Amino acid sequence: MMKHYILSLNPTAKHEWDRCILRDPLTAKRPDIAKLVAEAVGADTGSYLVSVNIEVQVLEQAAVPHAEQLSLNVGEVTIQAPQLREVA
Repeated sequence: MMKHYILSLNPTAKHEWDRCILRDPLTAKRPDIAKLVAEAVGADTGSYLVSVNIEVQVLEQAAVPHAEQLSLNVGEVTIQAPQLREVA
């Protein structure tokens, strides 16, 4: 069974669970690896000793752009009211 996923790594994420995220490329859902193995084994009740081989091959890497913070001085912002003309 061949599956493709998007792996997002962010070692500076605020929460530990957001540092390494594996997602389906179409649905963006996180895969349930145990469910995938169970589907491969079959529907018979029981305990199984299984061997799971994970081969990782990077197909493409998308760099994350660095977010720039822009400061806005509210004192410098002026809002001009639209000019109204009298209609005769």
